[in-house]
Amino acid sequence: MEPLRHLIEQHGKEMSVVLSSTIFRLLFAAVLGGLIGLERELRHKPAGLRTNMFICFGAAMFTVLSDQLALIHTGDHTRIAAQIIPGIGFIGAGSILHARGSVTGLTTAATLFVVASIGMAAGGGLYITAAFAAGLILLALAVLGRLERGFGLKSILNTYEVQGKSSEILVAEVNRVLDQIECKMRDLRLASADGHSRAVFSVKCSVSEQEELNVLLHQSTVFSNVTTLGAVQPE
Repeated sequence: MEPLRHLIEQHGKEMSVVLSSTIFRLLFAAVLGGLIGLERELRHKPAGLRTNMFICFGAAMFTVLSDQLALIHTGDHTRIAAQIIPGIGFIGAGSILHARGSVTGLTTAATLFVVASIGMAAGGGLYITAAFAAGLILLALAVLGRLERGFGLKSILNTYEVQGKSSEILVAEVNRVLDQIECKMRDLRLASADGHSRAVFSVKCSVSEQEELNVLLHQSTVFSNVTTLGAVQPE
């Protein structure tokens, strides 16, 4: 009985070490994913706290399962983990939207991709690597985003409506104004009624160029009315 008890105690200690290590890895992944998700949540992005936490936790879980199941069944311990990448690619593709000639959600998709890799690192026991990657991502999302907005590096898709006497004259004048700031017209829509014409168009350029365009449109004597309908700023 003594050897049997000793064997049970030994296996019990090994099992407790394995379980504690596994639980720590999963919790560590959930915390890192939650931190990145919190930043996304505060910025009101589609993939927020729960999404990033679940993806990071799930990637860590699959990595742990891949390793442990391979030990039990004597298989390739990378097979399950290898499927995480195409799975996250599918989720990321769903977060990318195409609207009015603009693409939004690229940063969200890229963040999900990196969060999954952080989860894989945590699940594999690479704690320093996972923590460094999470810190770098948080820094990039917080600091670089502000720098881009501060220096006006991000392009904005803005929609305008101009009114005048003739559609041909409106289009020619809009093209003349856009040539001055070296931008192109998108999604042009024309309408005429009761001797008045209306042109709705979109322009994608930087914040400073949008401000200059707005001034030039209002300075033109061809347009009887100029209205800014709205803007879409890609991530």
